[in-house]
Amino acid sequence: MTAIIETGGKQYRVSEGDVLYVEKLPVEPGEKITFDKVLAVLGDTAVFGSPAVAGASVTASVEKSGRAKKIIVYKMRPKKNYRRKQGHRQPYTKLLIEKISV
Repeated sequence: MTAIIETGGKQYRVSEGDVLYVEKLPVEPGEKITFDKVLAVLGDTAVFGSPAVAGASVTASVEKSGRAKKIIVYKMRPKKNYRRKQGHRQPYTKLLIEKISV
């Protein structure tokens, strides 16, 4: 069974046992989190919500929270002596999808 959930302004297609990296959530490692905004459940028969499927939920356990690898943001204007170098590390939460219920 597969479901499409929404969290952090993004949509993810998940199955039971999947490992998922999402935008940082305010939960501690080891806790469980339930996503109630399930947009679709795909199995033997597909169920689509408008916008969400009523009564459907996805349960996941939080494995860890961290920050991704650094990316470099470099701005330059030629012949104007303008250079700016900035780094960014995006925070994330690593989830293990445990159960999809309809």
